[in-house]
Amino acid sequence: MELTGKLADAFNDQITLELQAATVYRQLAIEMDVLSLPGIAGWFRAQAAEELEHAEKFTTHMVDRAAHPRIGTLSSPEVFVETVQDAFVASLAHEKKVSESIRDLYRLAQNEGDIDSVPLLNWFIEEQVEEEATVGGILDRVKMIGNEGNGLLRLDAELATRQA
Repeated sequence: MELTGKLADAFNDQITLELQAATVYRQLAIEMDVLSLPGIAGWFRAQAAEELEHAEKFTTHMVDRAAHPRIGTLSSPEVFVETVQDAFVASLAHEKKVSESIRDLYRLAQNEGDIDSVPLLNWFIEEQVEEEATVGGILDRVKMIGNEGNGLLRLDAELATRQA
C-alpha cells in the first residue's frame, strides 16, 4: 500500500508538472487579457484551476499511501504569444507533454506492480484524451477564423460561458 521509490519520485515530478501547467495557463490567460479577449482569458484561467486540482489529486493519492509529496522547482512559463492561435498551439503542446508524462507514470506503475495507482492513472488517461480533444477542437476553429475580428469575438463569447 505504501508508495515508495521510483514511483513516488515520479508522482512528485507529476505534481510539479501539473503546477507548472497551471502557471502556463495563467500566463496564457494574461496574454489573452492583453489582446482584450476576456472570455478566452477566463477559459485559460479555468484551465489553470483544473491543473491545480490535478496536482491535488496526485498529492492526496501520495498522502493516502504514506508517501511525502514534494513540489519540485517551478520555472517561469516561457509563453510568448501574439495571436489566439499561438495561445492554443502552446496549450495543445503542453497538454501533449502532460499526457505523455501520465502514460509514463502508468508504464512505471505497471513495471513496479503497483496496482493501487492504476485507478488514478486510468482517470488521468481519460482526462488527458478529453483535454487534448477539447484544445485541439478549439485550435481547429481558431485556424478557420484566423485573425478575423467577428469570429474571434464570437469564440471569445462562447468560451466565456465555461464554468470554472
